[in-house]
Amino acid sequence: MGMVNIRGLMMVSMAICLTSVVNAAQGTATFYTPPYVPSSCYGYQNDGVMIAAASDAIWGNRAACGRRYRVKCIGATNQGVPQPCKGTNVVVKIVDYCPPGCRGTIDLSQEAFSMIANPDAGKINIEYTQV
Repeated sequence: MGMVNIRGLMMVSMAICLTSVVNAAQGTATFYTPPYVPSSCYGYQNDGVMIAAASDAIWGNRAACGRRYRVKCIGATNQGVPQPCKGTNVVVKIVDYCPPGCRGTIDLSQEAFSMIANPDAGKINIEYTQV
């Protein structure tokens, strides 16, 4: 009986994982450096360092403010750092707007970018999912 429950739990877990992969979008990420306030969403409120600015691709006329995204580096965008990814992901809160001309889909704080990739890369390919 216990083995049947474990198999069922494994099947449900696999389905959840597959669903989250299917819902993942791809784009690019860059980073910006402190100071992080004021921000477009929250003015002078300090939201820590696991934050990001949204480009027009996800900004939605301020609708992105407060959304959380799980971001994972999936590869390099240039020849300078051929393997920038650290194999981890990070969850960031959208607190700011990255204006037209923004080089990435999501502009991560320097600290968030450093958790998932080598900052020397400057810009990386990412998968991101709203959480």
